[in-house]
Amino acid sequence: MTSQNRALGLASAAAVIVIWSGFIVFSRAGVTTGLTAYDVTALRFMVAGLVSLPFALFAWPRHLPLRAQAMIAFSGPGMVYSLLMYLGLSQASAAYGGVFANGGLPVFTMVIAWLIGRERPNRGQIAGAVVILAGAVLMAWRGMSLGGANVAFGITLFLAASATVAFYAVVLRRWRLTPWQILAVVNLPNALIYLPLWYFALPSTLDQAPQGAALFQALFQGLGPGVLAAVFFALSATHLGPTPTAGFSAAVPATATVLAIPVLHEVPLPLEWAGIAVVTLGLALIVRSR
Repeated sequence: MTSQNRALGLASAAAVIVIWSGFIVFSRAGVTTGLTAYDVTALRFMVAGLVSLPFALFAWPRHLPLRAQAMIAFSGPGMVYSLLMYLGLSQASAAYGGVFANGGLPVFTMVIAWLIGRERPNRGQIAGAVVILAGAVLMAWRGMSLGGANVAFGITLFLAASATVAFYAVVLRRWRLTPWQILAVVNLPNALIYLPLWYFALPSTLDQAPQGAALFQALFQGLGPGVLAAVFFALSATHLGPTPTAGFSAAVPATATVLAIPVLHEVPLPLEWAGIAVVTLGLALIVRSR
């Protein structure tokens, strides 16, 4: 590996951390300052769908059966995942989103891979999952004792979002798709289905929200998590390898929590910091055992 390729890989991995952490924090800001979760989802797919339209013309994965295309489109980072995350962030803080959505991902992935593909996790992965669960219990116990039903509901939504993407990650292994094919098959169908549904049937406060906030959410959600994260992740995996790339994701719960302090003024309590640290350790153990 040349130093130039390594530098590109490291820069891409750092960009993924920034986008994923920003997704949690800025989504929390969006759904607590004038926009509904349904609005933020719509803004995301307005931009991501438009940007992905050219890729649908020349990079659509026509070799995949329709069933496979549907599974990728609606089990991945589409409208179901987005709604679960945004609704969860309207109920619980960014720290909980980072811990339960990101921390739960490898645990759900191991379980689903074992159920669907009969892939047995190794001892290191099981140990990492146990550590993650211990950290999650610390977070959940403290949060639900203070926030009650709202925090519990938010945690449930984060776990559901995590399970959705875990299923997507497992089924995606069966087909080798380029980042451009993934952008097309995820963003365009979700935009075509969700946007009319939102416009005609779902609650919206978009006309009452500050225009600057709405524009920021549209650009960040549509271009960041919707487009650039997939591209940077692919570049990082190409130049660093999949395991080091996955290792960077272990930083997201902590980085999202730290970013939320100046942006949202959400400062975790000591027990919550302990839970975040334990979950991060568990994620690192899983990555190291691959």
